[in-house]
Amino acid sequence: MHYAILLFSGFEALDAFGPLEVLNVLAEHKKIQLSVLTETRDPVSTRSPDPLSHVLGSTCTQEIVPTGTFADFLTADNQAATSPKEGSKVQKPIDVLIVPGGAGTRFPHVIGPVIDFVRAIYPSVQYALSICNGAGVFARAGILDGKRATTNKILWENTTALRPEVHWVREARWVVDGNVWTASGVSAGIDATLAFVRDVYGGDLANALAREMEYVWDGGDGTRDPFA
Repeated sequence: MHYAILLFSGFEALDAFGPLEVLNVLAEHKKIQLSVLTETRDPVSTRSPDPLSHVLGSTCTQEIVPTGTFADFLTADNQAATSPKEGSKVQKPIDVLIVPGGAGTRFPHVIGPVIDFVRAIYPSVQYALSICNGAGVFARAGILDGKRATTNKILWENTTALRPEVHWVREARWVVDGNVWTASGVSAGIDATLAFVRDVYGGDLANALAREMEYVWDGGDGTRDPFA
């Protein structure tokens, strides 16, 4: 199965690295492929595009080097590519799309290309998973219309206002509707990804991954949310 995580300037670190840690451990048990995709091949940083975030002058950000770009998976008319492009390292189409949240989602010039890519690629994927206010990316791409979804509770009002066509569920650690999974804030991405592993690969493996990570996971249905 081919997993692809979409990153952008100002992505939230744990939104991305929580699910990625689950996949890192999963890769020891199942053969999977991971692509880290951005608009360009330049390293992408957790540094917020918001100048107000840097008034203290702290230097505490992380960068990740992408393995490919959005364009690698699209045809010239912005449809999902059904076969690898010549000269690219793409092995197969994307099966599971993962989108974290973060401060960068609030800036159109940053998040616009991500929204466009989600809108174009979603019809060809098997599953889509958002973490935190990454649900706002899915909402603006139109893939949550008529579906149940959740998002970060601290950012609840701003994110849910982006798309009233979505049936937003406040009290939920994660929500599944069809092939779309949405997780609540930050650390909930780990819970949702473990639940996804349980759904696709079985409960024994999901519990084994949680033990290996020494992560306390209640293994429930996502409806218990202490932060709601």
